[in-house]
Amino acid sequence: MTNRILATMGLAASLVLSTPAAAQLSAAEETIVSTVEEHFETDVALLERLVVQNSGTHNHEGVRAVADMLVPEFEALGFSVEFIDQSHVGRAGHLFARHEGRPGSTRMLLIGHMDTVFEPDSPFQDFTRDGNVATGPGIEDDKGGIIVILSALRAMQAAGTLEDANIVVALTGDEEDVGDPIAEARADLLAAGEWADVTLGFEGLSIVDGRDMGVTARRSSNSWELRISAGSGHSSGIFHSASSVGAIYELARILDAFRTQLPEENLTFNVGLVAGGTPAVLAEDGLSATTSGKTNIIPDSAVARGDLRTISQEQTERVVARMQEIVADGLPGTEATLEVEFRYPPMSPTEGNAALLARLNAVNADLGLAVQEPIAPIRRGAADISFVAPLTDALAGMGASGRGTHAPGESLDLTSLTRQSQRAAILMSRLAQEEY
Repeated sequence: MTNRILATMGLAASLVLSTPAAAQLSAAEETIVSTVEEHFETDVALLERLVVQNSGTHNHEGVRAVADMLVPEFEALGFSVEFIDQSHVGRAGHLFARHEGRPGSTRMLLIGHMDTVFEPDSPFQDFTRDGNVATGPGIEDDKGGIIVILSALRAMQAAGTLEDANIVVALTGDEEDVGDPIAEARADLLAAGEWADVTLGFEGLSIVDGRDMGVTARRSSNSWELRISAGSGHSSGIFHSASSVGAIYELARILDAFRTQLPEENLTFNVGLVAGGTPAVLAEDGLSATTSGKTNIIPDSAVARGDLRTISQEQTERVVARMQEIVADGLPGTEATLEVEFRYPPMSPTEGNAALLARLNAVNADLGLAVQEPIAPIRRGAADISFVAPLTDALAGMGASGRGTHAPGESLDLTSLTRQSQRAAILMSRLAQEEY
């Protein structure tokens, strides 16, 4: 980031710490505001079309159908569009749209996703609207975010500010269940991150106590698996020096040590599945286990699976090292192994991310909107923006606001489409006129 951009932090902060006054928008920015408002119902109609098309991650045809709906929308804005097949990682694919602007100006990466958690067998499939609240599968996560991207870009085109903008839009098709191996599933996104100066993530807007919040950090999402084997035998000898204490006691020791010894700021770890007995066998997909046993037999095996969420790679490495130390300090007659799968990296808080939020708050001041304070990272989960956050300055939570994400009844506040599109379009228009 240039020193000039960092210097804007102080200016932007001084602008937004006061009560919002009359808007200080340029003529082009006024056009952005009015264009977003004029196209509101058109945007909602497109949102409905996207929502009623099921695009559960594993419904590859459905994900491609959503992409097909979006191709003409981006092409009409002057973007070159590419669907990147991902069958080699077991997923449908990604939609990338590219706009080449003025050489040397800020290169911006916009991230959203086309897939949802609702597969075709889900009973939750319909779009309904009651005034300014709409309900449907994936309506907030993340089809509302896609609408914000398109609405913002359309407004920039109408205002003449899109012409200079260097933008890549990356809409992944497997954000809810990333393909395997992850390195291949996210190779194209990482390449775009290497190109970009700034990344904006268009998953849902965070609201706390009625206030719109900014997202300058998100935590990682990793999973761990614990397997324990132990000597078996008659239960009457369990505490004899020559006998094993059994796999279940060793499992309990380790999990309780995790609970008491690991806690620290911005760290969470969950145990999602446990099983123990003679034997205990984890299913191939890791989502279930089978076991059997008798009260008079020392159990010979135990398994557990869980997740681990951190704010930085340093925290991840340090906590995993401590977990391994706990596992290694085993009870008599037992052997335990811990495997950690590193999936979504953290989006750590940085000065560059804070500067971007300050820039957005300068936009808020000019729009007469309240300051967006940074939300605590522990209140946001992992997202695709985390893969590129180490490569660029990043700001997440640029999508629309809703309730009940990932559950039947997921809903969207349609009014949030307007202010989020206006914010994004003005921020991008200003960045497009600068060298970052």
